[in-house]
Order: sequence, then structure tokens, then C-alpha cells
Amino acid sequence: MNRHQPNGVAYYTFDALDAFPELIHAVTTRHGGVSTAQWSSLNLTKGTGDDPASVEENLRRASGALGLRREDLVSPNQRHTANVRRVGRADRGQVFAGYDTLITDEPGAPILLRYADCTPVLIYDPAQHALAVVHSGWRGTVQAAAKVAVEALADEFGSRPADMVAAIGPSIGPCCYEVGDDVTDAVRAAFARPDGLLPAPTGGRHHFDLWAANRRWLAEAGVGQIEVAEMCTACHTDEFYSYRRERGKTGHFGAVMALRGDG
Repeated sequence: MNRHQPNGVAYYTFDALDAFPELIHAVTTRHGGVSTAQWSSLNLTKGTGDDPASVEENLRRASGALGLRREDLVSPNQRHTANVRRVGRADRGQVFAGYDTLITDEPGAPILLRYADCTPVLIYDPAQHALAVVHSGWRGTVQAAAKVAVEALADEFGSRPADMVAAIGPSIGPCCYEVGDDVTDAVRAAFARPDGLLPAPTGGRHHFDLWAANRRWLAEAGVGQIEVAEMCTACHTDEFYSYRRERGKTGHFGAVMALRGDG
């Protein structure tokens, strides 16, 4: 990943996706905003108690750093599903309830999803100029949200998985994501070979490797190129928000994708 900080707003891009000049993409950090206390400083959600005016200013700053307009952002009201919605320019400024993946092939319809330990998955098909942004926590992962997104790109836009480039962003890593029986049972039910996804430190409970699990879904779907950030949000609360490490007293960073142009 490559770190950028124009005008104080820090965000990362992926080498694999930087290769496409027609594509705007970023994973934001917690730096460059106006929020205070546990939300310091570039918190992009109003759902954890932050001042709504501060969040709006943060959204304007993050959008501006990417050459986008805050009022154009399209987002879902995330609910840990594998539900996919196709969006376009007519949906600019809208929030759609009940989805954790948005897809588009239209320039001028920037997509924003939010995270605080769950896994951002960004997918681009340069052949059809179609993209997807996925929010995949453990529930989304066991529902194969990343694979469902690949299938949706194929169904909606005629994309071929072999043409797609995917990036798995910062999230809680297998080093820190200790889970209980509810999660291990769900992982074992979802995956044919689950043991490698559930490392167990000596004398400890199982951990869940969200990076490997989402990579497996993408590879199974036939995606040709996959980049994994391997950056743990719980280990790097200086850079990202972490619901687990900060005991829920935190904000959310974002993943953004858009095709250049206003259509």
C-alpha cells in the first residue's frame, strides 16, 4: 500500500489499483479531520456519537482530498450481509439500507463504505470499467460477501473474474482477532478447509484470519490478481479505528472507489 497525505488528510492506495488512471480509490485513516476525543480525527460515521457537523466536515475533507464532492457519495447502511446493490449517477448522495456491497460502472458515482475492524474489499474490472466495494466482517465473510460481489459484477456488467483486480484492505488481523465458538462454528460450516483460517495460539482460543478467508473466496471465484494489505487495525490504532481494541469507543474509516468523470 502507498500512503498519501494531501492537506493533512491521510489515506492509502493499493499498488494493484494504482495501475489504472481512470480509477479513484482510497482507504482513509484517522488523520486529517476535525473530530475530537475517541473519534479523533477523520471519523466518517455519525453512528457512534460523534458531532454530526464534525463528521460532515470530515466527509468533505476526505472527498476533497480525492478530487470528489461530498454530496455525490453513495453509501449503504451496512448490516453485515452479503447483499449487493447496483448504483449509478442517479443515486448520488443516497444511503441505501440493508446492503454491504455497492457496485457501479458509471463515472461520477463515488462509493463510500465504512469500517472499524471489518475487512474492506475493493474489486475492479478494467475491461468493463466496473467496480465493487465490500464490507466484510466475520458475518459477511462466512456469507462469502467477496465472492458474491464478483458474481454480481459478472451478472450486471458481463465482467470476467479473470480480468478483475482485487484488494483486501486494513482490518483486524489474525494476530488480534480472537473469536468464540459462534464464529468458529460458522467458519467451519462455510469453508471446506477451515482449519487454516482458525489459528489457535498455544493455550489460547481460536483466532479468525479474515484476510485469508476473503482471499480464498476471491480466488475461488476466479479473480486473477489479489493484493492484501496485511495491516491490522487493532495493532495500528495510531492510524486506523479499531472497534475491538478501543472497546467500541471509536470512529470509522472509509474505503472509496469511483470512476473518473461526471458522465
